[in-house]
Amino acid sequence: MRTPGVYIAEELMPYLRAKVAEGLYRGGFTQARIADYLGITQAMVSKYLAGRYRKPPREVAGRLDSIANEVVRLILFGGRNEDAVVLATRRLFNLFENGFLCRFYSEYSGVSEETCRSLFSGRGGRGEILDEMNRAISRLSSLKGFPDLIPEVRSNLAYSLLSPSGKEDVVAVPGRITSAKGRIFALPPEFGASSFTAGILLRLSKLNPELRSVMNIRYGPDVEEALKCAGLSFARVKTGGLSEEEAIGEIVRPFEGGTYDAVIDEGGHGVEPLVYIFGRDPLEVVEKVEGILKAMGVVE
Repeated sequence: MRTPGVYIAEELMPYLRAKVAEGLYRGGFTQARIADYLGITQAMVSKYLAGRYRKPPREVAGRLDSIANEVVRLILFGGRNEDAVVLATRRLFNLFENGFLCRFYSEYSGVSEETCRSLFSGRGGRGEILDEMNRAISRLSSLKGFPDLIPEVRSNLAYSLLSPSGKEDVVAVPGRITSAKGRIFALPPEFGASSFTAGILLRLSKLNPELRSVMNIRYGPDVEEALKCAGLSFARVKTGGLSEEEAIGEIVRPFEGGTYDAVIDEGGHGVEPLVYIFGRDPLEVVEKVEGILKAMGVVE
């Protein structure tokens, strides 16, 4: 039987491990250290670095390249092996959840795409979404310097279910995230807690269903420079003078023509300039915020 687990092991993991090995080698890891981290032999690492591995279809390879880059960045920044496993597993399952991998799995296994989708339709439920949000907020609270990124209107972090139909399918922080005495304060996340960030994710789900999380931080020349230094792509909009519904549409509009890590809202009269950070889940959003803080020299 060619189950999804067999498909991942046979068709995806060899390429993903090879790309992680290549990235770590470029980052200064020895072959022995790479082998130890990936749990494979040094001979296998040597084979990967020599380019001797089977490549999946171009579309799949592109997604796996993205996952490998995230894993490499996590490891080079001191992440544990356990963190890398969780990150890679979450990304692979997300590709099944949103249906992207089901077409390729169907060709591999003979199982219909509909059956594949049904296997993963139960994942990403409300309890799991809340758990991921709580982990992300906990990590956010440990980031030195984050309180300085909270704008006057305060920050919020939101995360939607797959295919959300309304704000009740989006979890956020009631009352938003604020700071006191250099520490952040946030109430436990709830579904339906924010109409604005929910509106952004609801609109975005029609254009890029993989991007299911967003957080706003303050804008400033230092933040824009940090976005560039961190290698984060961004678009620029201006919502001053617009209604809430119009502002939501303007923030999401850049995604009609591409994908971005962030959108800078220049604001306008009575509207504070903000930066909206986007990701596939709240932990990815927090990782991008951490990258901004590192580029600003706040986090080592």
